[in-house]
Amino acid sequence: MESVLSFSTADLAMTRYAVSPMWEVVTSFRLLRAEVDPPLHRRWAAQVRPRLERTGLDRGWLAELIPLTGYLADFLNPTPASPFPGLSGELAAIRATSAGQVRAELDMLAAEAGRDGGRSARFRLLYDAPEETLGKVAAEIEAYWELALAPYWARIRHLLEADVFYRARQAAEHGSAHVLDELHDSVRWDDGTLRLVRRHCAVTRGQAGGGLLLVPSAFVWPRVLTRSVAGEPPQLAYPARGVGNLWEPRTPTSAAAVAGVLGRSRTRILTELDTPSSTTQLARRAGMSAAGVSQHLTALRDAGLVTAHRSGRSVLYARTAVADALLTPAGD
Repeated sequence: MESVLSFSTADLAMTRYAVSPMWEVVTSFRLLRAEVDPPLHRRWAAQVRPRLERTGLDRGWLAELIPLTGYLADFLNPTPASPFPGLSGELAAIRATSAGQVRAELDMLAAEAGRDGGRSARFRLLYDAPEETLGKVAAEIEAYWELALAPYWARIRHLLEADVFYRARQAAEHGSAHVLDELHDSVRWDDGTLRLVRRHCAVTRGQAGGGLLLVPSAFVWPRVLTRSVAGEPPQLAYPARGVGNLWEPRTPTSAAAVAGVLGRSRTRILTELDTPSSTTQLARRAGMSAAGVSQHLTALRDAGLVTAHRSGRSVLYARTAVADALLTPAGD
């Protein structure tokens, strides 16, 4: 199946990029539900799946709205208002979705899944009272984000931003048509049209607004996904460059120099936080007491080098982009 999106000069001029937290929520959750471990994300999935199972987030609202294949509810991916929106802004847009749009998209989900006569209690509640229920959906998304993506967001965002800057530079040097032709092997630019082959859902200019919104994603690989809503620019989520190296362990090259400033213990903790970890895990790996690790983490967090994320009854700590830059300078 091939989908064709026509472009005018104005559409090309309105083509833009955005990094979308909600696209990462949707694509990562779908990936975690797959029966086969994702080859590129096996290391991440092994850490995140047990947390979801303990909290039941793998069996909640997101499981209703994100099937393993096929159509996704479009209201989960509102049009980003800026190139780098925060999750809170996208959740506000989700909560403001009209009841008519929610019901129409739930009908499409149900029809595709063949469950018109067997809708779950959650599904019926969202259908009957979307204004009240969307708040529950947004709250679950926040909980999922905190468990699955926030501890890794510095690393993921760096990958996505690097892709945007690369594409922008390519567009400046070679033009937008050249960039569109290189997005993915299923996407082809052909004389004023963008052709998407092997597409499950058609995306055409007639049902969407002007321009095109291109969204790099860490979790959409190996395919592209589209969103087409009347009056809004069509969206195309594509695999970001370098995603195959996203979870590779990073060997700090400046640890000795950083230790001269922060001390050996705090530098060791930052080094261990290549993988988000709890205080107990860090204490065991670093050979320190839990109380000592906790004190160091407080200091590192106050300095903006570490973030904390609630995971059930425990807290996961993660390095920030500032800490990454300290341990591995850009020149390395």
